Amino acid sequence: MTPPFSRTFQDLLRENALLSPDAVAVIDGDQCVTFSELHARAQKVAFGLAAANVSRGDRVGALLSNRVEWLEVCFGAFMAGATVVPISTWSTSQELAFLLEDAELAVLFALGSFGERDFLPDLHAAAACGIHVVVVDSPPGKFDAYQDFGSPAADLQPPDASSSASDDAFILYTSGSTNHPKGVRLKHFAIIENGFNIGERQGLGPRDRVFLSAPLFWAYGSANALPAAFTHGSALVLADRFEAGRALDAIEANQCTAIYTLPAMTAALLRHEHFNKRRTASLRTGLTIGSREEFLLAAQALGVDELCNVYGATETYGNCAVTWHHWPLDRRASTQGTMLPGQEIQVRNPETGKIINPHEPGLIEIRGHVTPGYWGKSAALNADAFTADGFYKTGDIGKLDNDGAFVFVGRATDMIKRAGINVSPAEIESSLVKFPGIEAAAVVGVPHATRGEAIMAFIVPNAGSTFPVTEVFEFLRHQLSKYKIPDWIEMVGALPLTSTGKVHKKQIKDDALALAALHLGQKS
Repeated sequence: MTPPFSRTFQDLLRENALLSPDAVAVIDGDQCVTFSELHARAQKVAFGLAAANVSRGDRVGALLSNRVEWLEVCFGAFMAGATVVPISTWSTSQELAFLLEDAELAVLFALGSFGERDFLPDLHAAAACGIHVVVVDSPPGKFDAYQDFGSPAADLQPPDASSSASDDAFILYTSGSTNHPKGVRLKHFAIIENGFNIGERQGLGPRDRVFLSAPLFWAYGSANALPAAFTHGSALVLADRFEAGRALDAIEANQCTAIYTLPAMTAALLRHEHFNKRRTASLRTGLTIGSREEFLLAAQALGVDELCNVYGATETYGNCAVTWHHWPLDRRASTQGTMLPGQEIQVRNPETGKIINPHEPGLIEIRGHVTPGYWGKSAALNADAFTADGFYKTGDIGKLDNDGAFVFVGRATDMIKRAGINVSPAEIESSLVKFPGIEAAAVVGVPHATRGEAIMAFIVPNAGSTFPVTEVFEFLRHQLSKYKIPDWIEMVGALPLTSTGKVHKKQIKDDALALAALHLGQKS
């Protein structure tokens, strides 16, 4: 397919609205919104932002689930020249306070609540700090109501107000090796170009409908699914959260042809009491991650014949390697694909630090469409995150096969990938030691059949302290998002140390593997 002319998100939406005004852009429940309608709605938001004195380079937050308003806010902010900061709806008050302070938002569009989570106290705190809060789904109270925000006027703002191709489109916060999430900056032109190439690998086109329940506040959604779909004139079918029964209903009712799934999602769909392969028969292509077995399960049992395997990180604009949809199934299951155009790989020996033959396993480094650097407090990590010649250090082990496709071997870092979500052990450890009575903590990931990895924590009580582990779990529920809470917490007398006095993570990992086998054996 011919690449779009546009190199910014707002121009991409305008291009689609001009060329295919009546084509469906997004389906959100009963709402079916065309590209021209989405463009008009985004213009309304842009006018409101201009009236609120938001200018080029300001940051606009979106504490929203997958819904059409997320896209309206996103594109409207770009029209106003702002950078969008998507915020997880799983954030606790403590996490949200850090994100709002670090992002330095001018305006925050937010849900008053999501599921059982009440955001209104957090929004009052944000307003008290000078952030202009606009509430989407609740009685506004002291906040602006989204339905009253902006104006539908046709000519909204000066021509130079919109973002440029080299401006930051998103700052996406992702778990890292530090106590707090890292703010990853992603530029308009690189998201558009990389997203187009991801869509090409999937074989997307104007008739495709892409089912997306993975959050738009992840790179998987905003830097991958969104540009991959819109650069090909495809429609996004949004689900505000993943629930297997609702997902099956949406896929079947909308005859979705593509899906962005994860191993845990695939397993849940297949386990659902009303799953029938006929219900997902419309699915042709899409993306997933995981082991060979997990990939084959999605491709064969779910019936996504042209499913693509991928490798990447938020820092590499969602994906830097993707298999072609038309490759033989075995090759798609065995590799994560060739590098995308504009992406370059080199492999470094983890022992010597020297660049080696890319067909030998080693530390993976990527250059090309990679983040220009971190934002906020995490900007201090920039010097260590990149090589002198601009390669991003992924911290992963991998290689190229004989045909030049990337093969992921494993993670050299301690990062845990639970149900497809990056989880920082350091962040959990930092929360654990805040519990009164805990002296030290160590967290590791262990293999799990359906989650990819489960989380195991080891805690050392202070001398003389006694408390049940259930109290620690309850404490963490107020500190961390649900997906970061350990599956198991083990109380130990001391953490093993290396000869240099550092925590011996390998020994802890070995202990965790043995204990996990015991726990899982007891459950079976």
